[in-house]
Amino acid sequence: MASEAELKLPKGTKVPDHLAIIPDGNRRWARSRGLHTFLGHKAGFERAVELARSARKIGIHTVTLWGFSTENWDRTEEEIKYLMRLYKKLIDDYLVEADRDNVKIVHLGRKDRLPKFLLDKIQFAEKKTGNNSKYIMNLAIDYGGQDDILRAVKKVVSAGIAGNDINKDLIDKYVDLRDQPYPYVDLMIRTSGEQRTSGFLLWNSAYCEYYWENDHFPDFTPEKLKTAVLDYSRRRRRFGGNDIEEHFFFKPQITAQMELKWWRLANIPEDTRFRDYATAHIKEQFGFSKDLAKEAGILFTQAVIEGNKKKWENAKIPLKKFYALIKEEIKLAFEPSLVTSLQVNLWKEMVDKRDIENSGDAEDLAKSLYAEVYRISLFQATKVAHLCVLANMEKNLAIRGYGDEHWEKAEDYLQKFYSALKERVA
Repeated sequence: MASEAELKLPKGTKVPDHLAIIPDGNRRWARSRGLHTFLGHKAGFERAVELARSARKIGIHTVTLWGFSTENWDRTEEEIKYLMRLYKKLIDDYLVEADRDNVKIVHLGRKDRLPKFLLDKIQFAEKKTGNNSKYIMNLAIDYGGQDDILRAVKKVVSAGIAGNDINKDLIDKYVDLRDQPYPYVDLMIRTSGEQRTSGFLLWNSAYCEYYWENDHFPDFTPEKLKTAVLDYSRRRRRFGGNDIEEHFFFKPQITAQMELKWWRLANIPEDTRFRDYATAHIKEQFGFSKDLAKEAGILFTQAVIEGNKKKWENAKIPLKKFYALIKEEIKLAFEPSLVTSLQVNLWKEMVDKRDIENSGDAEDLAKSLYAEVYRISLFQATKVAHLCVLANMEKNLAIRGYGDEHWEKAEDYLQKFYSALKERVA
């Protein structure tokens, strides 16, 4: 079980109020290990309880777990009976913890098809925790997004409400998530590499952010939940409106040329300092004043020089100050110490790297770095990271004397890198 220290988020992290999880892959997890599929469900249920606990530690108010869909009745009678018993056990095991942590348990979905022993347990749990108010745990059992809307519409018709009086706010009052403080999902996670929602919470997920996890649900640890929340925190949520955040105005071609100049140390005139090129590059990329760019250039140059000597801990000292200055001036929400570690680790990983086939670790580090600095998702940072690594590999080849054409390729990749970056952050 992850500790509070391990789940601690960087200052400024935007935590979702409502997290929805589609816990896919229990059976595949079991089969891949030569186990009975029922053991996969059991492992998934244990993981669900752990994740709910971790979500509270992170500060998430509402968690909705999809346990059984309206289409899952097509499974074997044996599996269905096993699942229904597991749901009862899940509620039994969770009740004490829910009361202790002030968690309200709510069932989403149909109640007319559930076995009586489970329905009785659900109703008991809802009544027992009904006055709890700090957190909400929604258990979606025999739930379907289309079915949710259909049931809401039928209730509206039964209430005799005229068609002209039906609007979004009215439907809000009839769907399963009615009367909750955070009825609309902020972040929806689906595990097992599946990239569809299967209609989960159709009405209440209009503007939610999606996170696709490759691992099966039993392997979706609290640490991976933390990664998903950090990824969510970086995203710009526009809700269909204008993006009012500050933008970057650098010109990709000019920025690429400036960076290449300080890469090509051998061609810098004797009366020109490396720091001058770094300063010009920083001024263009971040739009700094001359004095501020000079201050940042001095710090960045010190870090690069220490990095070239492979004195990585020494490099972190000025680099952290550099990123703190960037953060203060640009008003971004990243954590300087985290970004510093990512940048230094990327430098270490890129030392003498010239083979794209072995660039996976470098690209992962670059994705995390650019996602953190520029507040974009890991998915959005994929192209940027790939181009960054390609440019650096061409630089390595050029420095080691494999021909000036590699400098030309490095500049081309750098320009594409800055163009891709600007497309994401401008």
